[in-house]
Amino acid sequence: MANTGHVVAYGDDPYTQAAIEKFKQHFGGKIDVYFVFGGTAANVLGLETITAPFNAIVCAETAHIQVDECGAPEKFTGCKLLTIPTTDGKIRIEAIKRHLHGIGDQHHVQPKVISISQSTEMGTVYSPQEIKTIANYAHENQMLLHLDGARLSNAAASLEVDLKTLTADVDVDVLSFGGTKNGMMYGESVVFFDRTLSESFRYIRKQGMQLASKMRFIAAQFEALLSNDLWRENAQHANRMAELLAQELERIPQIKITQKVEANGVFAILPKGCIPILQKEYFFYVWNEETSEVRWMTSFDTTEEDVQSFVSLIKKVIERQVG
Repeated sequence: MANTGHVVAYGDDPYTQAAIEKFKQHFGGKIDVYFVFGGTAANVLGLETITAPFNAIVCAETAHIQVDECGAPEKFTGCKLLTIPTTDGKIRIEAIKRHLHGIGDQHHVQPKVISISQSTEMGTVYSPQEIKTIANYAHENQMLLHLDGARLSNAAASLEVDLKTLTADVDVDVLSFGGTKNGMMYGESVVFFDRTLSESFRYIRKQGMQLASKMRFIAAQFEALLSNDLWRENAQHANRMAELLAQELERIPQIKITQKVEANGVFAILPKGCIPILQKEYFFYVWNEETSEVRWMTSFDTTEEDVQSFVSLIKKVIERQVG
């Protein structure tokens, strides 16, 4: 339908306005929301809008902005990333505190943002209270809280809460909300819960080459995703497939699951020689080369047959390797 007829470009169209209204239904009426092409852009441009180059961004050492964005956050924000070691993908107040030295000292970067991921890169999920605690600490120290929500839908489905419960209700300041990982062809969004923070975003988005002339094609996808609980349905399915995969893997003695399976990720250690053989048939990342820990992600379109076929192959490969 969005491909029929003529509409005004750059978001001044009814499809984009309809999508924005859907966002307000889910996240609250006092937000500003902008659409971009990809997740890295959503994170980087959102962070650039609320920082200056002399600032620092505190995040987990496993954070997407630290590990998987090719230095884009540093390049475009000019900020230093201050990382925190974590065994489960989460960061906590005690670990954040050590980075808050040198405040007001011209020789030191000035911490401005705490960035967390929900769900985390380790497949774990922050509770609303955990996010609220971090938000309170950030605001008490004149900082802001950014949430990388590429998989926010999976976290909300896991906790059986709505999207507002994990964002506006716990005082998140800026959100990168993902669409691609939950079924959209492409497109992500940046949500500002304090409109005064977003005043310069439209210019930063343009400079960042993320202003879509045919924005309606991103917006129409979000409007559909946020209608009739489709976002939750897709996320719940992905989560169930991860649970099924974990249950099947627990029956294989040579495999050790290393993280709680709370969303749609399964982290496991398996015999090292099996990994390259499995990768010839299935795409996945090795998370830790030293320990042979891998990351297996399920998605909105993973089927039970997919899971069973994968597990069957794992069993066969392990039997050949160690049997």
